[in-house]
Amino acid sequence: MAARKGLVIVYTGDGKGKTSASLGAAMRALGHGWRVLIIQFFKGDWPVVYGELELAKKLYPQFEVLQLGKGFVKIMGDKKPFDAHVDAAREALKIAREKMLSGDYDLIILDEVNYALGYMDFKLLEPSDVIEFLKQRPPKVHIILTGRNALPEIIEMADLVTEMKEIKHPMKKGIPAQQGIDF
Repeated sequence: MAARKGLVIVYTGDGKGKTSASLGAAMRALGHGWRVLIIQFFKGDWPVVYGELELAKKLYPQFEVLQLGKGFVKIMGDKKPFDAHVDAAREALKIAREKMLSGDYDLIILDEVNYALGYMDFKLLEPSDVIEFLKQRPPKVHIILTGRNALPEIIEMADLVTEMKEIKHPMKKGIPAQQGIDF
């Protein structure tokens, strides 16, 4: 078997499936006995039960999900001060760095970090901070970054980039997000 080389993987695009693809990679990694960490940059501080969080409770410590966000910024009824979102994103990246450098994880997923780099009309993190994070990655650690509008400099650093393209979405028919499929 070839020696393991950690990859930087980006799942981006306007279609559904970026987080789901990263969860699929997590399941595969768990099947090989790897330790997996998901840092969620927006999920958290919401009264929603996410399936990945419930699974992580059952598989801890092999599978860990940290919901460190304050919810989506300026949408879905968000009334939190913008600085609270910025502080949460910076703290999430700091924790991700500490966990990555601990040597305890084989795969780390930065869920929706691309949004934090500048989606819509806000920016919670500086691209240079995420680039520095990626440069500090130990050679055998795999990192997955999800979220729309991945920046060109992030794409350039990646080993694998997949763009999800929306063809059809149930919300356009008025069908709300479905438990077990969307969360």
